[in-house]
Amino acid sequence: MYAPALALLGCPRCRGPLVADPELGCEACPISFPVLDNVPCLFADPDHSLGEWRNRFRLLLSNLEREVHSLTSRLQSNELHAKTVERLKNLKSAKDAHRQQLLDLLAPLDLPRFEASYDTLLALQTRLPPDQGLTTYYNNLHRDWAWGEEENTVSAEIVLAQLGNPGLGPAALVLGAGAGRLAYDLHQASPDGTTIALDFNPLLLLVAQRIFAGDAVELTEFPIAPATMADAAVLRTLAAPEAPRAGLQPVIADALHPPFRDGGFDTVVTPWLVDILPEDFSMLCRRINRLLSPEGSWVFFGSMTFHHSDPALRYSLDECVEIVGDAGFAVPDYTEREIPYMNSPSSRHGRRERVISWRSAKLAETDAPEVHRALPEWLVRGDVPVPLTPSFQSQAMSTRVYAFIMSLIDGQRSASDIAAVTVEQGLMSREEAGPTIRTFLLKMHEDSERQSKF
Repeated sequence: MYAPALALLGCPRCRGPLVADPELGCEACPISFPVLDNVPCLFADPDHSLGEWRNRFRLLLSNLEREVHSLTSRLQSNELHAKTVERLKNLKSAKDAHRQQLLDLLAPLDLPRFEASYDTLLALQTRLPPDQGLTTYYNNLHRDWAWGEEENTVSAEIVLAQLGNPGLGPAALVLGAGAGRLAYDLHQASPDGTTIALDFNPLLLLVAQRIFAGDAVELTEFPIAPATMADAAVLRTLAAPEAPRAGLQPVIADALHPPFRDGGFDTVVTPWLVDILPEDFSMLCRRINRLLSPEGSWVFFGSMTFHHSDPALRYSLDECVEIVGDAGFAVPDYTEREIPYMNSPSSRHGRRERVISWRSAKLAETDAPEVHRALPEWLVRGDVPVPLTPSFQSQAMSTRVYAFIMSLIDGQRSASDIAAVTVEQGLMSREEAGPTIRTFLLKMHEDSERQSKF
């Protein structure tokens, strides 16, 4: 199925052409890339990245098992109201079903285990974002393919208004496509051409691929704030309004290591993407420039709310406009509009967002962007000294203190007993020991209760 898109694909390592003879691979590197349910997986190091996703998948399944066991234990209480028992039984059943749904959908991830070579890690220095898991954007699946018609329609209208006629053009890329609905709507509204929907989350694109193929997918929604007791877990049927025309192709890959040849796209669309990536916006603009043909256009859509730790990189909209112009694009003339956002009919939680959109034509080529490095050299290599930074020094001292306090937890000592020991050891004064130990133990308790992201 991915054959029509093959001419656009490139090796995420060397940017050279890919071949499918019979496996999808790069002759220059050489390396082969897995194809999951007709979706090319084009991470720079696919074995390493898929290994991380498989581990997160296993942790997710394990977490669901623990939740089911916890609900089973809670249901044994004789103090629950009848309605509470009914709700927890339904939730337990839904969690069990949800686990099986995910097992089915993510079956393509259960590939033979490969170990990434040292040379590969050394050269690429890639990693999955630690705060992104398989279910981080799980609600997007339900929004895109079940109940989000109002938001989906207005989002497509905004982008199509920027595109104008004839739409996306012969070759288009939706970078950060999520669950794929916007890519689908834009593709359907364009008379012809190939559209690639790229995202790094396998769950989102494997579901999208099934929907693109005409299947209806059953998945359970767990609303953030259920509107009624019955809304705690809602079985949804996810489906497309109609089968997409030929040429819509999902690709699992990293937007910061885009697996495409330079200058291959007439249009690049970035929906709700550029402000969540861990890269300076100015560098990302150059990366998008390199993907476009000389007459190509970049269509931006989203909230433009940066979350970088460095305040210098949390750009205002005015700064972004100048940066885009400096990166070989026409200075964008943007529009703003308020739209609904993630308003599930089964949840009391929802909001409206003021989004920005623009279309900016490529005017000139830019210098090749630097290879994005997610990890520093000393962390990838084993022969480079680990820097003794002030932060590391502070963490080392904190770790030693934390380890000592944790060693005092023996099932016998109280919080007051532990505080007394820290005073005896000269770690803190009597006045500060009590509240400090209590705060520390509270944090340990909350951390143990908090669900991890998978």
